[in-house]
Amino acid sequence: MTLYVFALLIGVIAGLRAMTAPAAVAWGAHLGFIPLQGTPLAWLGGSVAPWVFTALAALELVADQLPKTPSRKVPMQFGARIIAGAFCGAAIGFAGHAWVGGAVAGALGAVLGTLGGAEARGRLAQAFGKDTPAALLEDAVAIGGAALVVLAVQ
Repeated sequence: MTLYVFALLIGVIAGLRAMTAPAAVAWGAHLGFIPLQGTPLAWLGGSVAPWVFTALAALELVADQLPKTPSRKVPMQFGARIIAGAFCGAAIGFAGHAWVGGAVAGALGAVLGTLGGAEARGRLAQAFGKDTPAALLEDAVAIGGAALVVLAVQ
């Protein structure tokens, strides 16, 4: 049951920042916190995947600050977050031989994170009077939350 909660939570992170979740999961696998050896996702724990996903996550953090970045709720962005959540949830689920349930929980978490994150950021931006502080706070929550989830899986 605990792995499903972690899969749901990493999905929430994917809903906030689509590439932060895979970066965290890849580092978790690389450092041995998420056991993926002998699974189809074992490549996540290699020496290349963590760096590639980290670069993509960094680019996403920068792109999120640009004024022309589309809403996370448009179909392409929303879909990417659901896929990232399902992917990361499956990776966590493999730790307990429950990758399908992990994928479902991760996808559900991504929906919750996408919609809830957009609502929270909008309210924070309104309270701050501008979006940048809200976006940076959301970045911190996504990165810190991802790290906590990955460390807790072990």
